[in-house]
Amino acid sequence: MKKLLIVEDDASLRNTMTTVLELEGYQPEAVASTREALDKLGSETYPIVISDIYLDERTGIDILRAARERNPACVVILMTGRGSMETVMAATEGGAFEYLAKPFEMAHMIDTIKRAEKSLEAVEDDEAASIDDLPETEMIGSSSKMVEIYKTISRVAPTDATVLIEGETGTGKELIARMLHRNSKRAQHPFVPVDCGSIAPTLLESELFGTLKGAYTGADRDRMGVFEAANNGTVFLDEIGDIELGFQLKLLRFLQEREVRPLGSPRAKKVDVRVVAATNRDVQKMVEEGKFREDLWYRLNVVRLTVPPLCERPSDIPLLVHYFLRRYNERYGLDTIITETGLKAMENYSWPGNVRQLQHMMERLSILASAARIDDAAVKAAIQETASRDASDTLADTEAEQIRRVLSATSGNKSRAAKILGIERKTLYRKLERMGVP
Repeated sequence: MKKLLIVEDDASLRNTMTTVLELEGYQPEAVASTREALDKLGSETYPIVISDIYLDERTGIDILRAARERNPACVVILMTGRGSMETVMAATEGGAFEYLAKPFEMAHMIDTIKRAEKSLEAVEDDEAASIDDLPETEMIGSSSKMVEIYKTISRVAPTDATVLIEGETGTGKELIARMLHRNSKRAQHPFVPVDCGSIAPTLLESELFGTLKGAYTGADRDRMGVFEAANNGTVFLDEIGDIELGFQLKLLRFLQEREVRPLGSPRAKKVDVRVVAATNRDVQKMVEEGKFREDLWYRLNVVRLTVPPLCERPSDIPLLVHYFLRRYNERYGLDTIITETGLKAMENYSWPGNVRQLQHMMERLSILASAARIDDAAVKAAIQETASRDASDTLADTEAEQIRRVLSATSGNKSRAAKILGIERKTLYRKLERMGVP
């Protein structure tokens, strides 16, 4: 059996790993610091190294680099309880075999080691990455679901594959799209986001493909479309499920031909852009219902990433809370802290608005904290305020929908609509004004 080097500063986990590996017939050597690990790697050769990333003044990336320099065929398995997109990118670019999110089952670790042994003959002599620090990002999480997303991004980013990102509102779909772009060969070129759900269907074609002067009434100048403006870069099509069927065919043709024909132009232009799309809707179900073209779905769905809602990764909440608290303390010159009870209240909340809701709440709590302390009372009050506001918004939305239906039924006759709704006509006019309905 092969010998292994374990680098782990947590004595309990280090001893457990050593015991389990010995029972499996391995010969593990365990150290607690990067200095000890680098000393070992300087004098001995290990086929497999298992190391934590965040250790002391140096990191597991330094150990990864040293191990690969000593033995290019060395298989390195990295572990961490504070995962981020950058740590996974560093691990992947440095040639790490696997990235384990803590806590993990010992059986999973053994399975990873056995896979590593099988791959030793096929490991290529890759150059170790020269990454000296591990910057932080809003894409934070050490849960297994997030780590899998990070690993997929690290593999897909260098390619030109079309990516579809699925997930609830507020889960960070645009952040993932930006990370794909930032770690691609297109990083020095434009990243252009387009919210398909906020653009009127009649305007979406000109927005994406462009318009020539005189193409329609009001087109008083040539206007370059998004695809042409983002040439050699990345276009992020958010809320792709909101695109109408009529335009879906035109988008499909673009993805197949990579040509744009501005409105009013007799000629098409070749463009080179990568398309990343996102949706909070079940597009597969829309395909089955005939609301989304199946061929476009297959074209977009080359690589699919599903971002879990925050309620499915509660272990990431403390990481996000402390990240945002540090950010807003620095931004506003504050020294706010969160108590254990406050953090517990955060962990016990379901976060229907996901990471975006948590971020906004942390900003508000940081600024308004009494005595610069965020306790459970402050958190619960903020949650209650959010719930009350959401309920108010829901009632307003329901009322607006009812008004629209009545107006449609009365063919826009406001007097009749007011009578049916049981309100004064002037009251209806005020409500319509707030709704933006003429």
